[in-house]
Amino acid sequence: MSKIAIVTDSTAYIPNELSRDYPIHVIPLQVIWDQQVFADGIDIQPDEFYARLKNSKTMPTTSQPTPAAFEKTYKQLIDQDYEILSMHISAKLSGTIDSAMQAREHVDKKRVEIVDSFSTSMGLGFPVMAVARAAADGATLQDCKALAEKARDHTGLFFLLNTLEFLHRGGRIGGAAAFVGTALNLKPILHIHEGAIVAAGKVRTWKNAVDRLIELVMQKIGNERPIHLAGLYSDTPDESKLVLDRVRSYYGSTDVIESTVTIVSPVLGVHVGPGAVGLIFMSGI
Repeated sequence: MSKIAIVTDSTAYIPNELSRDYPIHVIPLQVIWDQQVFADGIDIQPDEFYARLKNSKTMPTTSQPTPAAFEKTYKQLIDQDYEILSMHISAKLSGTIDSAMQAREHVDKKRVEIVDSFSTSMGLGFPVMAVARAAADGATLQDCKALAEKARDHTGLFFLLNTLEFLHRGGRIGGAAAFVGTALNLKPILHIHEGAIVAAGKVRTWKNAVDRLIELVMQKIGNERPIHLAGLYSDTPDESKLVLDRVRSYYGSTDVIESTVTIVSPVLGVHVGPGAVGLIFMSGI
């Protein structure tokens, strides 16, 4: 039977209660702040990051992992007789996939498959968990790759921001650029489409934006079952949980088989800022 290890990156930020029983290996991205380099989720934790962000006179930047970081992990796992499914943040949001591809050239390539999630946070995390569970049940590397690609096509991420300032500064605003300069009195609803951040709507009040966010997510889920849900937040967990609970209340008791609340990792927080709230789903998997 195949031995499959899953490699992902720190932007997935999968809650420990979901991932702890599986061989999931996390490569951290980096936060660079006042000439210091922090490994995402290791040297700097989300609570510390957001508290500092609110009061800082300087803004952090981010960096992808080096190819060497991937190569080290790949070699260690191959030496333990693992094959590897490596799934990461969208290539349109980060150069992480490029680093993984470079590292693959320096190891036994037949033992490593790399998949672009076209997403991030639990939009990456849910497919990673689906693959990890399949691998634990004996799936082959090619089975895992096929499942990863299928799962990403059944996954969505929608979110609200207090401001587009952080996305704009970080150059990640993509198709949401139409809101810049006009968003002072608007609450932009954004989502990730084909790996890029694009506009999904604009609403005058936060309450109406939350209502529309939930409506959009439910439209995308449609009749696909089962449903995995995650509430996403940067520094407002209670609000995220309320949004998640509202969505769950619309479905039957057997429709939603997994739900969680997860924080935006520091690296992603550089680009979304404080006050972000979102919903992530994977359905039909």
